[in-house]
Amino acid sequence: MNCDVAALRAEVKANQQQLQQQYELTHDARALLRDRCAQVDVILEKLWRSFNFPVSMTLAAVGGYGRGELFPASDIDLLILLPQEVSKTTQEKLEQLVGHFWDIGLEIGHSVRTVQECLDEAARDITVQTALLEARLLTGNAKLFATFQKRLHGNLDPLVFYEAKRLEQQERYLRFNETPYSLEPNCKESPGGLRDMQVIFWMAKAAGLGSSWAELQQNGVISEEGMRLTEACEDYLRHLRIRLHFMLGRRDDRLLFDYQNNLAEKFGFVTNEAKRASEQLMQVYYRHAKSVTVLNTLIVQNIGAALTPEIDLVPQPLDDNFQMVGSLLDIRDDKLFERTPAAILDCFLAMQESHELSGMTTRTLRALWRSRDLITPEFRADPDNRANFLKLLTSERGIVHEFRRMNQLDILGSYLPNFGRIVGQMQHDLFHVYTVDQHILQVMRNIRRFTMSEFAHEYPMCSRIVSELERPWLLYVAALFHDIAKGRGGDHSELGTVDAREFCVDHGLSEEDTELVVWLVRNHLVMSQVAQKEDLTDPEVIARFGQVVGDMRHLQALYLLTHADIRGTSPKVWNHWKGKLLADLYYQAQHHITQGKTPEAHGVIADRQAEAMRLLRFFALSDT
Repeated sequence: MNCDVAALRAEVKANQQQLQQQYELTHDARALLRDRCAQVDVILEKLWRSFNFPVSMTLAAVGGYGRGELFPASDIDLLILLPQEVSKTTQEKLEQLVGHFWDIGLEIGHSVRTVQECLDEAARDITVQTALLEARLLTGNAKLFATFQKRLHGNLDPLVFYEAKRLEQQERYLRFNETPYSLEPNCKESPGGLRDMQVIFWMAKAAGLGSSWAELQQNGVISEEGMRLTEACEDYLRHLRIRLHFMLGRRDDRLLFDYQNNLAEKFGFVTNEAKRASEQLMQVYYRHAKSVTVLNTLIVQNIGAALTPEIDLVPQPLDDNFQMVGSLLDIRDDKLFERTPAAILDCFLAMQESHELSGMTTRTLRALWRSRDLITPEFRADPDNRANFLKLLTSERGIVHEFRRMNQLDILGSYLPNFGRIVGQMQHDLFHVYTVDQHILQVMRNIRRFTMSEFAHEYPMCSRIVSELERPWLLYVAALFHDIAKGRGGDHSELGTVDAREFCVDHGLSEEDTELVVWLVRNHLVMSQVAQKEDLTDPEVIARFGQVVGDMRHLQALYLLTHADIRGTSPKVWNHWKGKLLADLYYQAQHHITQGKTPEAHGVIADRQAEAMRLLRFFALSDT
């Protein structure tokens, strides 16, 4: 063996410094990944040859290294391919080789296998099979490597592989709570991260549909617009991961709080009056991650359709624009939304109105995704479209589900442009674990649950109050606008009232209902602040709060919105004590409003007893 470990270690270090300097000059992520692979190739070939291994052996790159993508701190995955059992001397050399990998400063993940062992392991483990499918010959016996590839690909069942990768993705999503919006996401593994892009390529390559975005577009798997968007998202995520690795000097793909400020600075974000630099960084990240999850859903479904034999499902016409295929809503014309933009909202209304529909076909989702730009000022001003949007809020079922779907497809942010501006906006405080848009949807979900009998045991007081409230759907409108002005600078409660009033007037709400919604947006923090920060035994506190509220309708609506809002910040924020404080304030304010004075202690107890009796009647229970 003739190997200068010190020289190779120095070369590895110099290469890394050169790559970082080059990247800072060019900002070319693709070139960095390619060049690092090429540099590592040279180092490993030198090291391999210095051991004079038998010519029957092969060294191959697998995984990300195999496909030609090495991030600054990524592990380098290798396969040492053996023709059969090797001598003890060769085994000892292999052990020395592995030691030298670490000595020269490379983080290597390696396996030593025969071709048959590779096939056996691939059959047992989809992750191993995926890594091996990306194998690339580095040095050694080319014939052995060709045999390995032929047998590996010969054993590949594209449909089985597709289903296994889809299941693997579902399990990965579960590990990250099925959301790209976590406070400290993993830019590689979280939903909407780089792994979602890689899954597409693995499936497409196995299906013979291509191994680049351009090839997928040529084969009809993705549109030209989709190709451009996926390339842009992939490029952004690559830059993010590269900068993170360089900044830390080690591998960590998590966007931890401790990293976000420095990373934001690297991307040129500057704190302003409205948003911190880190919040600007994360909003850009969340928007890209959201796009990636949608693209992943659409493309994965298209690949599945290409692999699955067509089942002759006879479409059942629903009307002139829609049909049902199986249990999925399908558009009858690919150009439907271009021809009739109003049909965009009709899709979501159809989902709410039909108990038979469980989802939408791929082509419907794709058409909706591409129709975002059709929601113009003229579309928003159309009385029929305004009426349909209001129908979505007043429906008996599917409200939250369809609003989530509209948000995911960017339809909601297109119809309400100010909502679109808070999509992906993080709130860096001790309470909010959701982006502003996701928090708003959580608040809507909580309000919806107050109205559902199956959740009455969980929210007994809310269930009783909402059953007495006139037009409770107005709470959804208030929820949509209560935080919509966050990130603009200034008092978001006050700024939000302008948007709320404009919406209510444009959508034909009565003066009374408009006043309630605007009042709720302006005062949505008041009840929480009084309950948690002021002395509820002080009659003056109750009197002041009672004057702000004014009547029972406003008190009921504010209590429900406040309860939903607090629960919508984080699963951990709500507790029994906060619930008791809110309830105490509600009962004392109720007494003040109905009796015209601040209650004494015995009066509050009497109100509590009366409320308990009302709840017993509400749940049709006996009081004996």
